[in-house]
Amino acid sequence: MSQPHLSIQGVNKSFGAVSALRDINLDIYKNEFVCLLGPSGCGKTTLLRIIAGLEKSSSGSILAGGKDISKLPPAKRNFGMVFQSYALFPNLTAYENVAYGLHGKGIPKQDIEEKVHSVLGLVDLAHAGSRYPSQLSGGQQQRIALARAIVLSPDFLLLDEPLSALDAKVRLKLRHEIRELQERLGITTIMVTHDQEEALTMSDRIVVMNNAEIQQIGTPQQVYEQPDNPFVADFIGSINFLEATNDEANPIPIQAVRPEHIRITAAASGQGVSAVVKNIEFRGPFYRLLLETDSLGTGKGPERITVDVSAHVSHHLQIMKNGVVSLEVPQEKLISFTPETKIHA
Repeated sequence: MSQPHLSIQGVNKSFGAVSALRDINLDIYKNEFVCLLGPSGCGKTTLLRIIAGLEKSSSGSILAGGKDISKLPPAKRNFGMVFQSYALFPNLTAYENVAYGLHGKGIPKQDIEEKVHSVLGLVDLAHAGSRYPSQLSGGQQQRIALARAIVLSPDFLLLDEPLSALDAKVRLKLRHEIRELQERLGITTIMVTHDQEEALTMSDRIVVMNNAEIQQIGTPQQVYEQPDNPFVADFIGSINFLEATNDEANPIPIQAVRPEHIRITAAASGQGVSAVVKNIEFRGPFYRLLLETDSLGTGKGPERITVDVSAHVSHHLQIMKNGVVSLEVPQEKLISFTPETKIHA
């Protein structure tokens, strides 16, 4: 593999007695879209700020193109950054906000105008250059913040929860637009998010973080289908952890299965184990069922399990609350974690 475009080596960060980052090692390659994903307080935004130079690490190094930039100020790192709050100047028009960073760089006025108009066109806001932020919707403001970041032709684009303040439909639209723009420009992008769906749909690789540490690095498919530990399995998507009897002499691996991998048939089919439908949630194209069974061989009494079935299957089986169905857990779809290491088998 080629040399990393950005290399984070042994980065630690403490705020007093609180450890915000512990031994972070991560290589990011040119043109990649990488998501830092994790719950609030896991350290992902602190890591992004250290990459940007807005925060100093307690130890470790940040290398860009093989050169140590750890001690460089933000202005010398050639990173474009988009904040959750947009951070637009309210007294400047959209055009002026985008052009702001170009002034003072010795760029001729005509070239500035060309660059700004070109970038406004890229984010589909060529018509809105004369408007002030207060005259723009939240989605338009975020596009202007994005345009302001990329007009400087940065080596890296850093996005700090850029979509979290937007409503669902706008968020979905901008998700596609940002990814399309990133691919068109070929700009290496690092995005912080706590939204698993954003990470799964937008990124080339996901860095899952928790408690100041990296839990797993992989493609969206890898972290979803082959989680390294129960935290990753539980944080990315929905999952059922199957109860097991506790045998200290012969510890049983922790096993889990995704709701969509469980097969449901009519109770009269005689296949699988019997289960009672405790709850039904309509999710549009599918239904999420909460089933209760005491027949999975756990010896721990009733076990509740979540199952996703298509609307077609649900209607065909005439699934109703308090009704009885039969379920099967395909062995090949089971995810196993050893009790000691909790690492994916």
